[in-house]
Amino acid sequence: MIKEWNLLRVIACLSIVFLHSTSQIGMATGFPETEYYQLIRTILCYATPTFVVLSEIILANRYPYKLPEKFWTKRLKWIFAPYISFAIIDALVSYKLSPTVDIKQMIFNNIFLGAFEGYFVLIIFQFYVLHYFVTKYRISINVLIPVSILSMIFHFEILNGDIAFVQENMGLFKIPFTAWFGYFTIAYVIGKHYKKASALLYKHKWLTLAGVTVSLLGVFVFFKAGYTSVGSRRIDLLPLTIAISAAVIAWGQLMKNFKIINIISNYSFGIYLLHWQIQRYFGNDIAQYFEGTFTRVMALFIFSLAASMLIIKIVSMLPFGSYIIGNIKRKPASKLKTLKTAA
Repeated sequence: MIKEWNLLRVIACLSIVFLHSTSQIGMATGFPETEYYQLIRTILCYATPTFVVLSEIILANRYPYKLPEKFWTKRLKWIFAPYISFAIIDALVSYKLSPTVDIKQMIFNNIFLGAFEGYFVLIIFQFYVLHYFVTKYRISINVLIPVSILSMIFHFEILNGDIAFVQENMGLFKIPFTAWFGYFTIAYVIGKHYKKASALLYKHKWLTLAGVTVSLLGVFVFFKAGYTSVGSRRIDLLPLTIAISAAVIAWGQLMKNFKIINIISNYSFGIYLLHWQIQRYFGNDIAQYFEGTFTRVMALFIFSLAASMLIIKIVSMLPFGSYIIGNIKRKPASKLKTLKTAA
């Protein structure tokens, strides 16, 4: 695996764990009466789209012309099976915390409607289908980019409108690919031409920091204008996600290949699925044990990250472990080999 990809995955993973730590502590003790706490949480929402973007970058880099045999089999085993597992686990944890929960209905909603934190898997699978059609039918990406961005804008306009059905089923409307289409097309271009794109970003690495700064300013302007919802369904997160991804790809090429980065990267999928359940279960206890919002958030962040990695390691030793927490025993590929695939 290319080292800057691992770095980007780790940064996104840790951002998600930290974001959810702020959520759980806020729900346990009350959110601080400062808008900047919410602003920081809003910025951290770039992390889920980044996972989706990186997924397509890797896919377009490795399979720029067609998907290989057994592609779907592997994804069903090591991505969709864990999704199903945690859709059930999420319902069980919810039932444990609140026995009045209709567990059968919740399992159904989790699996088919993505009504839990693993919903991004449904988006990634839609990207797999999009990738299949784009490569099979040689669809012009130059046409697809503006279409995809316009579809996102239209989708978010509907979300921010006053249609009763949309407002009552807001969670469902985060799943269709049209809400994420722009991420797909931009990631496809980066991945398919990764050798040139990474070299260009490295050459202009200081400009990537300017891009992050400008996109952060854009989120700030939207936030001050009253667009204060904390979630990934924000159009201003598109430039922020792409800017952060570009900056990490550029600067990550300077980074040494640290073992801890590779380990967290391999565990990232499992961490994403598992940490939320740990935080739900232990968040109140940690909030009561520590004082001060920052201390509580950091304590929950560190605890849930460490506990997730420990549980993932233990589960991975089971014969069926990869069907629960994903495949953490991926063999690393050399950067040269991967770049040749992209050329």
